[in-house]
Amino acid sequence: MSESKGLHASPSEWPRALFYVALLFSIYQIVTAAFHPVTSQVLRAGHVGFLLLLVFLCYPARGDGRPFQPLAWLLGLAGFGTFLYQWYFEADLIQRSGDLTPLDMAVGLTLIVLVFEAARRVMGIALPIICALFLGYGLFGEYLPGDLAHRGYYLDQIVNQLSFGTEGLYGTPTYVSATYIFLFILFGSFLEQAGMIKLFTDFAMGLFGHKLGGPAKVSVVSSALMGTITGSGVANVVTTGQFTIPLMKRFGYRPAFAGGVEATSSMGSQIMPPVMGAVAFIMAETINVPFVEVAKAALLPALLYFGSVFWMVHLEAKRAKLHGLPKDECPNAMAAVKERWYLLIPLGVLVWLLFSGRTPMFAGTIGLALTAIVILGSAIILRVSSKAMRFAFWIALGLLCAGFFQLGIGVIFAVIAVLVAVCWFIKGGRETLTICLHALVEGARHAVPVGIACALVGVIIGIVSLTGVASTFAGYILAIGRDNLFISLILTMLTCLVLGMGIPTIPNYIITSSIAAPALLDLGVPLIVSHMFVFYFGIMADLTPPVALACFAAAPIAKERGLKISLWAIRIAIAGFIVPFMAVYEPALMMQGDSWAATFYILFKAAFAIGLWGAVFTGHLERSLSWWERALAFAAGVAMIMSMPISDEIGFALGALFLVQHVWRARRAEPVAA
Repeated sequence: MSESKGLHASPSEWPRALFYVALLFSIYQIVTAAFHPVTSQVLRAGHVGFLLLLVFLCYPARGDGRPFQPLAWLLGLAGFGTFLYQWYFEADLIQRSGDLTPLDMAVGLTLIVLVFEAARRVMGIALPIICALFLGYGLFGEYLPGDLAHRGYYLDQIVNQLSFGTEGLYGTPTYVSATYIFLFILFGSFLEQAGMIKLFTDFAMGLFGHKLGGPAKVSVVSSALMGTITGSGVANVVTTGQFTIPLMKRFGYRPAFAGGVEATSSMGSQIMPPVMGAVAFIMAETINVPFVEVAKAALLPALLYFGSVFWMVHLEAKRAKLHGLPKDECPNAMAAVKERWYLLIPLGVLVWLLFSGRTPMFAGTIGLALTAIVILGSAIILRVSSKAMRFAFWIALGLLCAGFFQLGIGVIFAVIAVLVAVCWFIKGGRETLTICLHALVEGARHAVPVGIACALVGVIIGIVSLTGVASTFAGYILAIGRDNLFISLILTMLTCLVLGMGIPTIPNYIITSSIAAPALLDLGVPLIVSHMFVFYFGIMADLTPPVALACFAAAPIAKERGLKISLWAIRIAIAGFIVPFMAVYEPALMMQGDSWAATFYILFKAAFAIGLWGAVFTGHLERSLSWWERALAFAAGVAMIMSMPISDEIGFALGALFLVQHVWRARRAEPVAA
């Protein structure tokens, strides 16, 4: 295999050295999460060191050619060496904190340069340019006019801030990537390798495949379910999309619409509890709240988001008269669950742990270990011919899971080691071990883009915390918006969408939450709502022209232009643009209110408004809408979003008027039966 394929190839096709580096990376992360043998600083340095080694071995300097191996190993080992330096000289670095030696300077500068270059190879030039502007501001900002000028910092101060502290390259995003995110990526990788994608797809096909617009509804449901374990929008597009997009096209959906449905559904995975996307963990750490609070705030908006996409798909199918598959061609939903039900055990335990107040790190470690035990245990159980023995094995495995939290971590890993040994000697067991091995390697592959982005945005965090420029930007936003919250929200939304044209969701959130979220907080928006507002529009940026990363990922599968898919995606994802504004004016939508009655009311109002806008943007309900019907429904939806004293009453009245006259006109237009 050509190394140009790098991390994009199947693990079985990887060069042996690359395979073992990725495997060691995953083992390092599991050991440090389970046993905590090193300090937090060394943990972060090791995470970045492995990332740099993997990137330079896999990604060429330019184009799709294979990396020049001597240079690749030189750069990769240099990046890994920065980790060894931090580990070996940890005590000395702490003692002389802020007083760098020439060797410290050389190592620190090497780390900064290598992280920039690694990010350029993985994600392109946009994010490194933005981070370079912040770095330039730290070095030369003292020469700027007015409030933007700072007191001035020497190069060694910048290097110390970025390379040897916990507010730069080893800042909060890197810590979250090295702990929570990596564990959850591994968790999803194990379940994917064990067949969770097929379980979710067959389940969705069985429930909705034969209904009106069935293939598109399967895409929505399967992507929502996959989002509970992957939390990655683009990854969902290229996994579930391989099945759902061709299926939608086969049953009459336009290629652009099919790609738009998949891209929109997949991006929603980042806001779908319980796992959500990497940003949710970074947010919880940044604003210092339990992860469960972030998941709770995201729940109702996520349901509205997927409900809106499902509704748009239904209306489009109704308009175009697109029917589903014959029922006998659809798999049986319950049969799919019966075949792989045991894969749901780790997911259920993970959800319970997260919502019972356990830390994400503990939940991820236990969830990952339990997943390995279930996969290995099921491989043994399913090889037993006697039903009685099989039942006894399931009971034993269930008791093990029930007492899982009382066992020490050493006992848990001993159980895994015993299961591995048994699988080695039974028929078919080695195939299961191969699945687990590939899951470890695939987990490292999926962690590379996330981890590198988290490391590089540490430049922004380090410079912002060193210079205090965030308060200056927040002051500008407040000055422009003055006391007008709506204008400030629009400015923040546009900032997120523009930044999202060139950078992924994680750095987008970190930049805008550092600059814009404090301004929203000063205008009276609750803390978690202001950060969720920024988070949502960072996700919407991946659907918004002209870049629309998720849409361009769907383009080769749909065989359609990414821009055309994007234009459909922003219509289908209309809820993603409405819900954040409604949540700011009505925090009860994110369960931040004091009354359940207020939460249910705003949920009903939001669902009604989104339902009306779905009809507006598809142009169909019971029949095609006239221009004045669209205007009436649109006005009703806007009135309900505005949240003024009388606007809700106006919105409900206009919405009721629209529905009554539309149904009446549709009934009159129906042909009379002979």
